Amino acid sequence: MTHPEDGHLHPPRRIIVTGGCGFIGSSLVRYLCQSNTHSILNLDCLTYASSLTSLRGVARKKNYKHVRLDIREKSSLMSLLDQFKPDLIFHLAAESHVDRSIDNGEDFVTTNVQGTYNLLHACLEYWERLSQQQQTHFRFHHISTDEIYGSLGSAGRFTEKSPSNPSNPYSASKAGSNHLVQAWNCTYGLPTITTNCSNNYGPFQFPEKLIPVIILNALSRKPIPIYGSGENIRDWLYVQDHIEALWIAANHGQSGSTYNIGGNEEHSNLQIARKICEILNDIRPHKDGCYSQLIQFVADRPGHDKRYAIDATKIRNELNWEPKTTFENGLSSTVKWYLDNEWWW
Repeated sequence: MTHPEDGHLHPPRRIIVTGGCGFIGSSLVRYLCQSNTHSILNLDCLTYASSLTSLRGVARKKNYKHVRLDIREKSSLMSLLDQFKPDLIFHLAAESHVDRSIDNGEDFVTTNVQGTYNLLHACLEYWERLSQQQQTHFRFHHISTDEIYGSLGSAGRFTEKSPSNPSNPYSASKAGSNHLVQAWNCTYGLPTITTNCSNNYGPFQFPEKLIPVIILNALSRKPIPIYGSGENIRDWLYVQDHIEALWIAANHGQSGSTYNIGGNEEHSNLQIARKICEILNDIRPHKDGCYSQLIQFVADRPGHDKRYAIDATKIRNELNWEPKTTFENGLSSTVKWYLDNEWWW
């Protein structure tokens, strides 16, 4: 993984990361902390899916600080921005599990929509008090998902011009937050970047997500649940590749632009389960037989999108970014990480 300064000379930045104790957020914080020139403030209210242990390697760095704060608390955001004086904000704080949104969507609306509104409102008031040079240098980077586009058929890919067509409460709340960010750029001139990523995977991912569920259930000899027939397809992106794309987009993307970030790796849920079982059979064989025997088909999720796929032409052409990690290599290293880091999960 490259250093956050490699190939791009930047002055020291004061960076806020919301949701910096989550899966992607903690990966971003660890990446930014490779450099001692930037100051990083992690805002995370520590929900069930957040973990301070994911950042124990950087917790004592002088240029890093964590503040426990909920983005639904508007007044706290205002005072914190005035104190820290950021010039770059990565907004990742969100509720993100589709099944939970189907069971109860309230936290998804209050966090993903109202919370994003609160942050935009506070940022605008802060930004308007900056000098003209400081205003030009400032960026609000909203990290979102390809799920806002809904479901694809067997052909085609999502581009930045694809219409929003969310299928579940989670993706609807993220689509709403995307529209708010766009509105704050168009109406008020707040310098924003939005990125929509495909499914991330890698170390430190919370165990309720698909790949950790498969790994950990297999290790425990529990049934590996696969929705429906397992034919739902996602484009998979190794988290470290995503982080490098975020840094490049934040520093070199055009204000007001949206960039889709994909891994160019489409695989069905059943293919992933079988591949993980093959990896485990090789590196940790079990006396009770192949792990694939544990795969069990369960009732499908309501409104389950058939296929996602990202067209990342824009970010490749404009910002010279492409994923570096093949799914085979990324998945193998991810499985090995979970085997080697039982202390974490």
